Amino acid sequence: MNSIHIRDAVEDDCGAIQAIYGEHVIHGLASWEEIPPDVVEIAHRMAELTKAGFPYRVVELNGEVRGYAYASSYRPRPAYRHTVENSIYVASANTRMGLGGSLLEDLIKQCTARGYRQMVAVIGDSENAPSIKLHATHGFVPCGTLKSLGFKHGKWLNQVIMQHPLGESDTTPP
Repeated sequence: MNSIHIRDAVEDDCGAIQAIYGEHVIHGLASWEEIPPDVVEIAHRMAELTKAGFPYRVVELNGEVRGYAYASSYRPRPAYRHTVENSIYVASANTRMGLGGSLLEDLIKQCTARGYRQMVAVIGDSENAPSIKLHATHGFVPCGTLKSLGFKHGKWLNQVIMQHPLGESDTTPP
């Protein structure tokens, strides 16, 4: 039986996070970066997000980091301060095991507890059916598709925007 554990990411996790993300950058379309950042850059990004109060979580499978998720500011303007964007990456060898769903559930709880009111998923590539399905399964609704915003691996990429209300959402002022 597999043991799954989700916890806050720490600097020692950056090597595993970099390996997971690097694979997605090189071979996938979820990230539109084209050159994988090194471990130092991953550590810097993590430190900046956690310093700003955003959750940055890892999922361990049998004691090994096999995925991670974090929330970040959706947009930099002050009026967006109650809205976060999620990012979820799972090692390709461990997809379809429920790790992404566990991370997303955890991230929703983490962000709700911090008082955020909306979570946005910006899904790179409208053909990324697993990510679209994952988000829909967890209550995200499609808001639209932006056509041909990026170009990677020899093709134009669409972006799918999905949204999930958190906590009291827009029923009360923040």
